Amino acid sequence: MDVAPIYLTVLGYALGLSLAAPPGPVNAIIMNESVKSVLHGSSVGAGAMTADFVFLVALYYGRLVIPSWVFKYLYLLGAVFMVYLSFAILRSKMPSKTPRGNYLVGLSVGITNPFQIIWWVTVGLFLIEKLTLFSIIGFFLGLTTWISIFPIAMNKAGSHFYPYLKIFSFLVLLAFAALMLYDGFHIFLR
Repeated sequence: MDVAPIYLTVLGYALGLSLAAPPGPVNAIIMNESVKSVLHGSSVGAGAMTADFVFLVALYYGRLVIPSWVFKYLYLLGAVFMVYLSFAILRSKMPSKTPRGNYLVGLSVGITNPFQIIWWVTVGLFLIEKLTLFSIIGFFLGLTTWISIFPIAMNKAGSHFYPYLKIFSFLVLLAFAALMLYDGFHIFLR
């Protein structure tokens, strides 16, 4: 029995979780939106997962080489966007439950997030090097697992812990914005 397909699927799954699970801007927004409904949180995750698909295709077909001047603007643009999102979450009231989600928020954060871009031009290149149908399926299964289970957990805990989730989301987004601004200005000064 050939274990390569199983190994490559598990490897892809682990890489998917390595991108999705760490605390960061997307997970902060998923936490906040999951209080509204699981659909809201999952749709943010689906938007971010679409950004990952865009990066995968761009790297696969173009072996994307991002010029350093692009990073300058991505860092600063991403930082400004994170500051905006952090204060929007802090000002938000306890959300009402509506069936609509926030796919475009997840997509825009995923596309402009320099940390996600850096993941793709480092770890993502490893995924592409080992690229098989099995590793890609495993990768997106890992992402799908996270954007399905994490919003459910946050939705169950969220209504009681909403003020704390809101403050935590604000702090995480603001911390990422500060780090991105620092790195962005540091790159401009080189």
